[in-house]
Amino acid sequence: MLAETICSAVSAAGLGIAAITAYRKKFLSAARIAAYSLVPLGLVMTGAVEWLVDTAFSPVAWAGFGVLGVAWLLFMSTRAVERRRAGREVTAGGAGQRAVAPAASASSRAVTSKPKAAQSAGEDFSDIEAILKKHGI
Repeated sequence: MLAETICSAVSAAGLGIAAITAYRKKFLSAARIAAYSLVPLGLVMTGAVEWLVDTAFSPVAWAGFGVLGVAWLLFMSTRAVERRRAGREVTAGGAGQRAVAPAASASSRAVTSKPKAAQSAGEDFSDIEAILKKHGI
């Protein structure tokens, strides 16, 4: 009940500030302040504030948040293990081959690095070539 009273007071104060702002001929700002000040009143009227207060002081709700946290940690750790295993399979099964997208054309698989003689003096594109090779281009 205290939370509802505080939210109502905040809304009333915000509407007062909006009225003063409108009196100063700043109607756009006044409308924006009025909109923000009506949010707490709307939350009280829908019952969201009561639900939030009941949840904040409920040990069962906090235990539920803990269970959700554990579930999230388990999910993320299994994804990390799957990624690590997939990375090992690619490197172990690769045996000198590069990983290429399944839809990559034969010409993109046959691309090798340009010979150093083809590059003009002062141009070093080795980092760009490495990036392109990494993406199978």
